[in-house]
Amino acid sequence: MNELAIKIRIAERDYPMRVAVADEERLRLAGRQLSERLREFREQYGIQDKQDLLAMVAFTTMADSLKVSSEKDGTDAALAERLTRLDELLAGVVLAA
Repeated sequence: MNELAIKIRIAERDYPMRVAVADEERLRLAGRQLSERLREFREQYGIQDKQDLLAMVAFTTMADSLKVSSEKDGTDAALAERLTRLDELLAGVVLAA
């Protein structure tokens, strides 16, 4: 397996890690987005404590993840229902022919 040694900077600390080449870009993007959200929270709410900033970002990220998961479940159910209806229509056409 091809691995790279990289460092991701979060809240002014470097975190060294070994990652698969295929994961490098995604992990670096995650690090940049995390740094951006930390900066936004610091500016928007005046929070200076790094632990508080990380906790707030973790909380909002989890809330967003739960929302997306819930929306996906609803979309999956609607799609399954439409596919079932389409299958019933196709079965009716085949039987009529």
